[in-house]
Amino acid sequence: MKFCSAPLPWPWPRFLLLLLHLFFFFSLTSPSLSLHSLHPSNLTLYGDAYYTENSISLTQNTSSCTPFSPPTPSFGRALYSRPIRFLNPPNNSSASFSTRFTFLITGSPLCPFGDGLAFLITSDADSFSPSNGYMGLPAPSFEIQDSSYVAVEFDTSFNPTFGDVNGNHIGIDLGSVTSFDATDAVSGGIDLKSRRHITAWVEYRSAVKLLQVWAAHSNFRPQSPVLVAQIDLSKHFREFMHVGFSASNGQGSANHIITNWRFGTFGFTSLGVPVNSLEGGDCLMCFPEQSSIEMDGSDLRKKGSQVQDLALGLGGLAALIISIILIVGAVSFYLIKKSNKSKERSSDRGAENCVVEINKVPTKLSLAEIREATMGFNRSKIIGEGASATVYQGTLPGGTVAVKRFDRENRLENNRTPFTTEFATMVGCLRHKNLVQLQGWCCEGSELLLIYEYLPNGSLDKILHGSSGSSYSFLTWEQRKKIILGVASALTYLHEECERQIIHRDVKTCNIMLDSEFNAKLGDFGLAEVYEHSCRTRAVTIPAGTMGYLAPEYVYFGVPTVKTDVYSFGVVVLEVATGLRPVEESGGGTILVDWVWDLWEKGRTISALDSKLRGKCNEAEAERMLMVGLCCVNPAHDKRPSMKEAARILKGEVPVPRLPARKPTVRIGSVLLERSEEILNLGLRDGDETSSGYDDLPYMTPKSHFG
Repeated sequence: MKFCSAPLPWPWPRFLLLLLHLFFFFSLTSPSLSLHSLHPSNLTLYGDAYYTENSISLTQNTSSCTPFSPPTPSFGRALYSRPIRFLNPPNNSSASFSTRFTFLITGSPLCPFGDGLAFLITSDADSFSPSNGYMGLPAPSFEIQDSSYVAVEFDTSFNPTFGDVNGNHIGIDLGSVTSFDATDAVSGGIDLKSRRHITAWVEYRSAVKLLQVWAAHSNFRPQSPVLVAQIDLSKHFREFMHVGFSASNGQGSANHIITNWRFGTFGFTSLGVPVNSLEGGDCLMCFPEQSSIEMDGSDLRKKGSQVQDLALGLGGLAALIISIILIVGAVSFYLIKKSNKSKERSSDRGAENCVVEINKVPTKLSLAEIREATMGFNRSKIIGEGASATVYQGTLPGGTVAVKRFDRENRLENNRTPFTTEFATMVGCLRHKNLVQLQGWCCEGSELLLIYEYLPNGSLDKILHGSSGSSYSFLTWEQRKKIILGVASALTYLHEECERQIIHRDVKTCNIMLDSEFNAKLGDFGLAEVYEHSCRTRAVTIPAGTMGYLAPEYVYFGVPTVKTDVYSFGVVVLEVATGLRPVEESGGGTILVDWVWDLWEKGRTISALDSKLRGKCNEAEAERMLMVGLCCVNPAHDKRPSMKEAARILKGEVPVPRLPARKPTVRIGSVLLERSEEILNLGLRDGDETSSGYDDLPYMTPKSHFG
């Protein structure tokens, strides 16, 4: 579009231009102009959806997530009030459709994001997920009841169970929350978690069976779609379908807001009359501007009259001005906040600068609050002591907590401390029923403190190996099974289901806590290592952990992998099943792993079972648990199962892998200088069919302590 450059008498040109600018600015941005399109008769709301400021919020957001006030699950839908015809039954031909909508996902910085939202076409408006998850789409166990839905999901929650590529992706769902096709949103220039407006375009052309999705942080449709799929939607459509949006928060909290929506159908291949009550390109919820998806009976019309171009151009200018104002405001806010923080630091010269990532950080507490809660760190309040920290029982207004007080002098490699490592790992929003939950923190003066949920039954180590006079000196078989499965679930989450892979590096019974119902909760992330799932090489670390729990290859090479955690888990399994410590000092230094392998070789594995359980458990289940433990402590790392596989074996869902007749032997020391490339990649080629090459070499159980 070109403008005439001939001069006009002053001041009219600039005055008219200013008026025109203001006209388009207010016509494009004033929310009051869309009141007529948000009438309740136009849309039907379900669940927690509600009208707000000429837009619709599908979910309700919790302003803050505290240890004593977790986010309330929320889900909602907004569907067009009348069903729309998508299928012509006589010849099974489907309509084409095109839609454009603008949405915004916002939430509290102290809470994780919700599940996300989806543009939904469904035959059943009431087919919700009963768990308040899955973006409000039918849960996997309920999908058979409603296989007729098509959704384009904007997913902000990573769930590898359903094949999610990450926690920030766009996908196409066909009757299942497991996406037919999906792509990383960020690689397409879109950040669903940016708290910015996002405009999406979805078009389906029935003639060529092609579904395309575009997305942008502006009103201009990108040249290339972020997602293209060759699909025959006639197989998923019924004659009449409901159209709209669905969202849920699951375990997070966010507002999923729809601010603008246009939708239209067209192009039945053998039907020359309108296919539904919607005219092509009808505005369902939008500002009064020219539709960007005008259609005729066979294809989309070309967009862009000069009036539209002028409106979009001036609208872009207005958006630029608004952006500049917002940037200036944000910079000013940052400078003021920084100035205030500088004043706070100058008033406390003894405090060190704690540099941590504060996204989704739990509640910050003052040192005075914690001192009061623990009676001045009274020794009578100590409930646990370790190499790097002491744990106190404390009482806050919301209930009893466990306060972990770190030794500031303790250091790991790369100048890290257990406090910074554990804090940085836990604030990455680790939320799982079998992980100890971080509730607060304090970094004040010389004190480094983390506040966790209080677990009344203490550590598994104390109950399993406690004195006979202890209140809980005996764990039943069912309790032991539940504990082991809980730890397996926690490690599966860390290894496979988090956005980043987390290697715990210190799995042992004293780091497994038990709640009032003997549910296991894995804690102490002071030695944890975090990696991207795509990372294929690992830096060598100083081996850290506890004698008896360390995998042999990790002791010698210092390369942590998921299989080093699996080995430690295997030791825990044997410890729980036998009731013995990994190294029994009283028995002349008997090593538990070697002892159970010896019994296996003699065909007497069940003899390793804790004598307290004899006659009080299912021996077949007990033997299965012992064999799973042996599978996990196989000296050959590539023969160990993954944590998910180990859990399935324990549950009896799959048979126990065949164990060798004798304990495998491997020699690691001689390989150290000869095959450095294999050392760096040790344990990272789990899918390889080839042998590691170490099976016929001697093996020695590590007998040193690293900490």
